[in-house]
Amino acid sequence: MFDIGWTELLLIGIVALIVIGPKDLPDMFRTMGRFTAKAKGMAREFSRAMESAADEAGVKDVAKDLKNVTSAKNMGLNAVKDAATKFEKWDPIKAAKSGVVAPKTAASPDAAGPNTQALAEAQAAKRGALKEAAAAPKAEPAAAAPPPKPAAPPAAEPAPPPKAAPKATSAEAAKPAAAKKPRAPKSSPKKSDA
Repeated sequence: MFDIGWTELLLIGIVALIVIGPKDLPDMFRTMGRFTAKAKGMAREFSRAMESAADEAGVKDVAKDLKNVTSAKNMGLNAVKDAATKFEKWDPIKAAKSGVVAPKTAASPDAAGPNTQALAEAQAAKRGALKEAAAAPKAEPAAAAPPPKPAAPPAAEPAPPPKAAPKATSAEAAKPAAAKKPRAPKSSPKKSDA
């Protein structure tokens, strides 16, 4: 608050000694001490009154509940942090060589679930079969099988049946039949095999 060092206090003391005099100086320090003690007592009383008002309003309980709710332990963040640390330290190459599926955490001692465990067992069985096949003496290759025949191209799609002609109106009936030209059915373009 006030930036007063020892040199300033020494200067103030010398000026007080000269102005007030050596006889009245101890009385002045006693009065200043009493005034300072009263000021500190008032400040202490004010802080006690504010704390008691906060207690009556339940601020401490709310603050305590809020602190408990937001604590890392209650939110489960400790377990997440532990799992993340173990995941960062996990070496998949070493785990694959030793057959360990995943690191186990303190939150879940059995880190491998039933599906993961079944997958690990299947992979281990597959590795064992590959090792046995590599260790077994190699048999002579069987006779070469004939190459597969190419598949036959799909048959062309049949043309849709022609639509029935609409009934002629009286104006059209008067026209000669030669004027009408029969239409050929539309054929769809053939799809090529690509």
